[in-house]
Amino acid sequence: MKIFHSINDFSSTKKTILTLGTFDGVHIGHKKILKKLTQNTENQKYESLVLTFFPHPRMVLQEHSDIKLLNTIDEKIDLLEKIGIENLVIHPFDEAFSRLTAEEFVSNILVDRFHIQKIVIGHDHRFGRNRTANIDDLIAYGKEYGFEVEQISVQEINDISVSSTKIRNALLEGDMALANDYLGYNYFLTGSIIQGKQLGRTIGFPTANLKIEENYKLIPQNGVYIVKSIIDGQNVFGMMNIGFNPTVDGQKQSIEIHYFDFDADLYNQKISVSILQRIRSEQKFESVDLLKEQLEKDKKTALAFLNKF
Repeated sequence: MKIFHSINDFSSTKKTILTLGTFDGVHIGHKKILKKLTQNTENQKYESLVLTFFPHPRMVLQEHSDIKLLNTIDEKIDLLEKIGIENLVIHPFDEAFSRLTAEEFVSNILVDRFHIQKIVIGHDHRFGRNRTANIDDLIAYGKEYGFEVEQISVQEINDISVSSTKIRNALLEGDMALANDYLGYNYFLTGSIIQGKQLGRTIGFPTANLKIEENYKLIPQNGVYIVKSIIDGQNVFGMMNIGFNPTVDGQKQSIEIHYFDFDADLYNQKISVSILQRIRSEQKFESVDLLKEQLEKDKKTALAFLNKF
């Protein structure tokens, strides 16, 4: 997949079949649109192109927006590449871009820069300054400038009835089953392993402390989760705590993973942690011994789940 970090950087010798959007989560609804894109380019006469934006438009246009995203940019790139998208343009979204009129966007970008043959788009898509143009306007521009518009119908979208917002809400409520079902894959966190307080080692539960650099990445509800990572090509399972370690008076949120039957130095390695299931909420225990007892119970719960996995 070719990656371009600005509309102006894009170049191709072929016409393109294009779709655009934030695609946060690259969930099963998004994949329905993206699949149509790749089906349109199977004869290799045209190239598939996804136009997305960063920062998320709400971060720019809503002054006090605290939106958290399902994917970091690197995670989104990986997910789109697996689908088979040939070209990805990640354009820096700013107020100047948001002020482009619908016709300027169509003429200067879709036609002159991307040379589109077809655009695949949702029935409710709006675009241009203040999002005033709709699908009917796009179809009219298509006739004027010579490109097709393939519309994803209301029924097709409603058949799935999924949105990034629904997934965010599920994660914030700790409902991993619903979130993962809507995503079509297990939600995952990506970060570097850093040194922690090493309390876990003293009670037989050594942990890898995950640091996520991107502060816009959505972290699920605090609690204990069953997780999986691929390390050196091997599936490694474990359990993860997201929270403040109240038993030992922790002051800031941490993400700690205890891997089962695994002993290797992971410091400074970058790993992804797929979240399979939530076990329980975070609790404060009266002593470290009681915490250890609960962790033993959590491990049994996790292993019972993994035996059926």
